[in-house]
Amino acid sequence: MTTSPTSSSTDVDVVLPCLNEAQALPWVLGRIPAGWRALVVDNGSTDGSADIARALGATVVREARRGFGAACHAGLTAASADIVCFCDCDASLDPGLLVPFVREVADGRADLVLGRRRPQERGAWPAHARAGNLALARMLRRRTGLRLHDLGPLRAARREPLLSLSLDDRRSGYPLQMVVRAADAGWRVTEHDVAYLPRTGRSKVTGTWRGTWQAVRDMSRVLNEPPRARGAEGD
Repeated sequence: MTTSPTSSSTDVDVVLPCLNEAQALPWVLGRIPAGWRALVVDNGSTDGSADIARALGATVVREARRGFGAACHAGLTAASADIVCFCDCDASLDPGLLVPFVREVADGRADLVLGRRRPQERGAWPAHARAGNLALARMLRRRTGLRLHDLGPLRAARREPLLSLSLDDRRSGYPLQMVVRAADAGWRVTEHDVAYLPRTGRSKVTGTWRGTWQAVRDMSRVLNEPPRARGAEGD
């Protein structure tokens, strides 16, 4: 991994769920801030992603159970740093943008920091994916009161509090469940604009209308969970 101009000495692990991202891995891992550890969670790749990640200096975690949530949670449990970040492994988001997120968490100004995706090129965020995201953001606002605009994958929080949320969705609902349960626990959740680029390869979730609305259904189930009482984390 190369040294990033936005490096930080803060103890940080970056979880990168990975399914056949051989083409994107060099770009993504080259932008991990210096001193941070990249945890590439191989979710059944057949294109040599794990070997490429390892050769580029990342720690590879294997998760046999397919699903975005399964990969994310495997990375979270494998992490050892105080602060854990999440970032897609498809070159649509620059992990270097996580530096101010980590600083905000480390300084105690927020408990969970999310990135609001801002497309930088035409086609970076297809219309059906935006529509699904908008619908979920509105449902989230009704459920939690959080005035968020995006449920994107770029995020940062402390590891132990994240584990205390007892996240159990192992599919597309995992990122939303994290936000819902954080809100129920009274966490301070903030959101910042981040550049969103065209991904390398086709999305496994939002590459089609069908995939998008399957994800919406997964997340709708999360939104229908009864609110958890304050102090119930880890039960």
